[in-house]
Amino acid sequence: MTGLDRRRLLRLAGTTGLGAGALAACASGAEGDPIASGPVTLDLWTHDPGYVTYFTSAATDPAITGDSAWKYSIATTSTSPADVVSRTINQAVAQRPLPNLTGLVIDQFPRVMRSGIAENLFVDLTDVAARFGDGLLKTQPYTVDGRVYAIESDNSISVMWYRADRFADLGIPEDVATWEDLLAIGAEIAADTGEAIGMVSNGDNGAIVNGFTQMLLQRGGSLYDASGELAVLSEESVEVLALMAEGVRTGALLSIADPYGSAAAAAIKDGRLIGTVMPNWYKVYGLEANAPDQAGLWRARTIPRFASGGHIASTLGGTAFAVLKDQAETDAALDFLERAYLTPEGQLARYGFGGYLPTLVDLYDAPEFQEITDPFLGDQRVFEVYAAAANDMPLFYQAADASLLRDSLGGPILRAVNGEIDPEAALREGLRAYERQVAE
Repeated sequence: MTGLDRRRLLRLAGTTGLGAGALAACASGAEGDPIASGPVTLDLWTHDPGYVTYFTSAATDPAITGDSAWKYSIATTSTSPADVVSRTINQAVAQRPLPNLTGLVIDQFPRVMRSGIAENLFVDLTDVAARFGDGLLKTQPYTVDGRVYAIESDNSISVMWYRADRFADLGIPEDVATWEDLLAIGAEIAADTGEAIGMVSNGDNGAIVNGFTQMLLQRGGSLYDASGELAVLSEESVEVLALMAEGVRTGALLSIADPYGSAAAAAIKDGRLIGTVMPNWYKVYGLEANAPDQAGLWRARTIPRFASGGHIASTLGGTAFAVLKDQAETDAALDFLERAYLTPEGQLARYGFGGYLPTLVDLYDAPEFQEITDPFLGDQRVFEVYAAAANDMPLFYQAADASLLRDSLGGPILRAVNGEIDPEAALREGLRAYERQVAE
């Protein structure tokens, strides 16, 4: 790989847990001259079978690739999100074949933000993204030193999902304006019925910090600023953590180990959880999967604002695709990604295959999306909600040491949520632990 600092990259790759045996198992191959047109097979690495299905279909969809200079076919490799990154790095270190397109889960992307890894492995997509200006959402998490290296698959818009039947029975207005008002109502409901209008995690560090970050972004705060500097210790962070603790104390927010696992599923099924703020994908994987008998009872709305400011939406999760550089198929892979991910036809098809929300903000008001009704949501025109949210999305920045920050903050945040420590003291404690690890 041209310009790749092999020694530095090898040291980093050593932390992935894939040693010489894994490298030896990879087949070798040679790069040829650029393929300018005609048949081309693109190797795709991803963790999600939904992307396999979509990309395989898009390759032969005339509306997406019909006028391309290339005729595409897709070869796929499926593995875990962490292994996608590990194998890509290790293959580059060993100078073995790389994928043409690789899917980077958002919390794995910081692993390529150091030591020039993204710059050396991936095509710089900054100029591609710049053509859309502010109309292309969620490029910030995949930006290194001001350059964009991957394109998001799903806007992962967080909205509020709620049981319309229970809200009506309990007299909860569907248009409660602020978090403060909603939690006050939720405290009364919890005392009377044991039902909760939201949840927070008390499980692993990832789930704990993800939940905090989702609310922090909505409030207008962030873990990092645009330059990659820490922004955790802020009035917004303290306010969010205090509000979470108050919600747990009163029972308005259900404290649960895994928002995506069996405990949450049970709470949804038995009606203890009648509302939650989660991204669009949670409707399929959290609500529909666990409570199909509740079809027609749930609705979506934008998130109540904080009384002191912020947004009506947030975000959590995501997967972006990068194009590997300096390969015979690089030009073809870039053309394919643009067609599949940055055209109206591609974004509409992507939603149809996996419910992946558009990243082109103008599409939220297009009739093709506005006219979509959702049976699980009582035939609600859900893009009316998504459109309002997409136009008020917070920005999300990352840095190379994001995983260290997550592990450092998880414990103190949980203690603050449980009322065992002051919110500001918890954040300072987490930052001290983070700074010690970064300094090592």
